[in-house]
Amino acid sequence: MSSPTERLTAFGNQLIEVHLWLREELDVLREGVERNLSGGARPRELRAHCLTFCSAFDRHHRGEDGGAFRVLAARFPELRPVLEELSQDHRVIEESLRRVQAIVDGLSPESDPDEVRRELDGLAALMETHFTYEEKRIVSALNELDVPDWRRVRPEFLRTGEG
Repeated sequence: MSSPTERLTAFGNQLIEVHLWLREELDVLREGVERNLSGGARPRELRAHCLTFCSAFDRHHRGEDGGAFRVLAARFPELRPVLEELSQDHRVIEESLRRVQAIVDGLSPESDPDEVRRELDGLAALMETHFTYEEKRIVSALNELDVPDWRRVRPEFLRTGEG
C-alpha cells in the first residue's frame, strides 16, 4: 500500500480515478433519466443530480484548462498541441452538458424519450473519446510531475463529488 504522499504525487493515476468517477456519475444520471421516462424518479431529485454532475464535470475541465494544462505545457512543451486539442474538446463537451441540463430540467411525460437518450448517448460518447485520448496522452506526464501545491491542496481537476 502506498503512503498518502505517494498517492498524491501520482497525479495521472488520480486523473484516471476522476474519469472513472465521472463515468459512474453519468451512468447514475442515465439510470435516473430512464426511471423518469418510465414514470419513476421525481424530476427534482434528477435535476439536482444532473446539476451536481454537470458542475463536477465543469470544475474538472476548468481545473485542467486553468491549471494542469499550463503546468504540463511548461514542463512538456511537446504536449502543447495535445493540450490545445483537449481544451477544444472541453468546449464541445461543455455545450453537450448544457443541452443535457436543459433536457433534464424540462423532462415531462411529453418528453421525447429518443431525443433524451440521443443527447445522453452523445455526451457519453464525447466523454469516452475525450477521456481515453487524454489518458493515453498525458497520464504519464502527470505522473512525472511534482507540484507541491497539488500535494497540499487537491487541485480542481482531481476532485470528485463536492470536495
